[in-house]
Amino acid sequence: MTEDPSVPRTASAETDARRRDELASSTESPAPTVAAEVFGDNLRLAERYAEWLADAGTERGLIGPREVPRLWDRHILNSAVLQEVIPRGARVVDVGSGAGLPGIPLAICRPDLSVTLVEPLLRRATFLEEVVADLGLPVRVVRGRAEEKSVVSSIGGADVVTSRAVAPLGKLAKWSLPLVRVGGSLRALKGSSVRDEIARDRNDIKKARGGDATVHEVGLGVLESPTYVVEIPRVK
Repeated sequence: MTEDPSVPRTASAETDARRRDELASSTESPAPTVAAEVFGDNLRLAERYAEWLADAGTERGLIGPREVPRLWDRHILNSAVLQEVIPRGARVVDVGSGAGLPGIPLAICRPDLSVTLVEPLLRRATFLEEVVADLGLPVRVVRGRAEEKSVVSSIGGADVVTSRAVAPLGKLAKWSLPLVRVGGSLRALKGSSVRDEIARDRNDIKKARGGDATVHEVGLGVLESPTYVVEIPRVK
């Protein structure tokens, strides 16, 4: 219906209109130029994933509305650069996948990987299944906790387990390393204080059958600020 300009809008109507305008502008998060270098021929899939995050992701509470303008640098590309330290053809399990970070960006930019997303909450797992189906990705979604015996027996023996913003390093090693084959590793995205975490949780990592941790700086030339990946091998 066309609005009659002769009828003054109420304060409530003006507020609603302003909110609609703000929402429309907030969901516009165009892919930066560097995204084409990272995703190559699959850039359109990454753009479609960004649309999912900005729309259904915010509606279902998986992504905060304030994160929408920075979806690419802070979330999608931040996850995709993890591929710099993932071996070719690796079997990857992403624990606590949430909205699909980092697992879905990895699957998009690295079709050679076999990716499984593990998520305990139903609404998040449902979101992941819908996204994977819409994008046509050969990605498996498993609803459950990484530490559950049924999950370990179903998807254990991975080459790499990934995570992002899931738990402190000691707990993460305890939950994740049982899913990794001996010789495989946990490779988790962490902040700049990762070395302090390693020092603090060294004993817990060892109890989880983890070896010495290595810190990789990734995303140089891609992100405004490079991010860190901690690699912990399973030694026994």
